[in-house]
Parts: sequence; structure tokens; C-alpha cells
Amino acid sequence: MGVVADGIKAKLDDAFAPERLEVEDDSARHAGHSGSREGGESHFNVTIVSSAFAGVTRVQRQRKVYSALAVELAGPVHALSLKALAPGEE
Repeated sequence: MGVVADGIKAKLDDAFAPERLEVEDDSARHAGHSGSREGGESHFNVTIVSSAFAGVTRVQRQRKVYSALAVELAGPVHALSLKALAPGEE
């Protein structure tokens, strides 16, 4: 993984202590599109499973993750596809 992906993983690990966390750099599929950067690390797919999301609505889960990644979303990350699940929801 690259520097941005590693940072995303570290922040989500710290914030949510997930049971499962997948961070996929999907930038290659968006080369030449708006927001793409040379070298990638601009578009990501994230799947996170954490007990922190139990009893929390989908929108609230997204807001929690976006808050944890505020610096990345304001800078190098142009797009984030997110699946935030509680244990047992997979």
C-alpha cells in the first residue's frame, strides 16, 4: 500500500478497532477522471466492520468515518466508497 492508504488504515484502526478492515486503492480505474492524481491514491474502496457501528444508522457511520479521515478527504483523497458494518451484518 501507499502512504495515503497506510494513513487511512492507521486512522481507522485507531478510531474504530475494527474486526475487519480493507482499504483498496481504486485510483487506476479513474485515471484521467476528475480528481485523479498521477501515482494514484486518490480513489479508495473501504470496508470496515466494527462494534462501534452497532445500533448506528448508515449515515451516522459514514459521518464517523468521514470525521476520522477529514484531513485525507480535504486533500489527497478525491473519492471514498465506504461499507461500514457492525459485526454480523456482512
